[in-house]
Amino acid sequence: MTKETFPRLTGLEGLPATVAVPGFDRARLRQGILHLGPGAFFRAHLAVHNDAAIGATGGDWGILVAGLRNDDLARSFDAQNGLCTVVQRDSDSTSAQIIGSILGGVAPEQILRRMTDPAIRIVSLTITEKGYGLNPVTGGLDPRHPSIAPDLADPGRPRSAVGLITAGLAQRRTAGCAPFTPLSCDNLPENGQVLRKLVTEFAARQDAGLADWIATHVPFPSTMVDRITPASTAETLADAARLTSRKDALAVETEPFSQWVIEDDFAQGRPDWDRGGALFVRDVAPYEKMKLRMLNGTHSLLAWLGLAAGHVFVRDAIADPVIAAEAQTHLAAAAQTLDPVPGVDPVAYAKALIARFENRAIAHRLIQIATDSSQKLPPRILAPAVEMLAHGKDADRMARATAAWMRHAATIRPLPDPRAAEIEAALAGGPADSADLAKRLLALPGLFPPALAEADNAKDWRDCVVSHLATLCEN
Repeated sequence: MTKETFPRLTGLEGLPATVAVPGFDRARLRQGILHLGPGAFFRAHLAVHNDAAIGATGGDWGILVAGLRNDDLARSFDAQNGLCTVVQRDSDSTSAQIIGSILGGVAPEQILRRMTDPAIRIVSLTITEKGYGLNPVTGGLDPRHPSIAPDLADPGRPRSAVGLITAGLAQRRTAGCAPFTPLSCDNLPENGQVLRKLVTEFAARQDAGLADWIATHVPFPSTMVDRITPASTAETLADAARLTSRKDALAVETEPFSQWVIEDDFAQGRPDWDRGGALFVRDVAPYEKMKLRMLNGTHSLLAWLGLAAGHVFVRDAIADPVIAAEAQTHLAAAAQTLDPVPGVDPVAYAKALIARFENRAIAHRLIQIATDSSQKLPPRILAPAVEMLAHGKDADRMARATAAWMRHAATIRPLPDPRAAEIEAALAGGPADSADLAKRLLALPGLFPPALAEADNAKDWRDCVVSHLATLCEN
């Protein structure tokens, strides 16, 4: 059978009955959301919840997508009439769903114009932690960040997410148009508050009145997102074609589990994402901390240890008895740092995480998880270590995880990290021993908080890091 591509079809005709299709008329869909960073996670998470919400209650919440660096993905979505396939895998079965709420793509140079359209009421983002232009020392805007500095110099032609959002809000203010709601869906602690701080600081460098207007009128809801989504492979595309009888260059694969917790604060309404499986709450922080420290922290540990042991995928690392024991112990320690989470038992949550890691149908590469580790280490490992020491608790497991990252940073080449050159420069000449290696990495500007890198009461913790690092390097 010749496999057709999506653009040759007027709709969703002819798909096998086993394929899940949108539960709404795509011809009646209108734009309401502009999404920045339409990578695999967006397609497997926000887009899936959005389809379910529109299928349940309708609404003009179609999505336009845009990449910040180039228009490759925008062109791909246009070529496929906005359609893409989500392949869901578990140990027993593989299924396919066609996403229908994406209307098409927007080229980078057209993003700002789209933001000024009153029909756009939400601008959502999945641009990864490193895309925000965050200064790790101050927690605010980094004016020297490679994506922020050009926008500050030429704010009329922004290319960064922060610059574009600021410019879009400025133009809507001038036009007397209600603001859109910026919605971060990245793994940043208090991601909404972080984005608010960055945008208002960017605005204040141009116009204090604009910064005040944004602070007063624009909500920045925080979110917690969770769905394991490996990078697509040739097998992903082949399975999508087999299940749907169509070629799909945008197909992604993911696990059955999906979670989305959202602070319910929007300027001009929002889709009924709760009807699509999301949870609207007043305070996202407890859920966010649980996910960052238990899932993401343990994921990072699995990546650092798994790569050191020669494994390729998460499923192989968690099948290693030694690494599995490390993961179990880390989960238990991370759970001790959490605030109560409504409706969640940490022990049951930890058990469910191990089961998700063990899913043999998901080929989640450890190197994908280990990418940008210097951005992930602080919220996932260092923040709980600071809290544990401040409350007189044993932070040895966080020292163990820190040592695992140090070994990773010292041995993986090329190091997939935005601070790779800085890390390699710090290690130039080769550390004499684990104590020297730890000392050099602890001294990296803005990475380790003073409460860990300098405080007297953290000396024992630093000694534990050195001890664990020595063991890891020897083994």
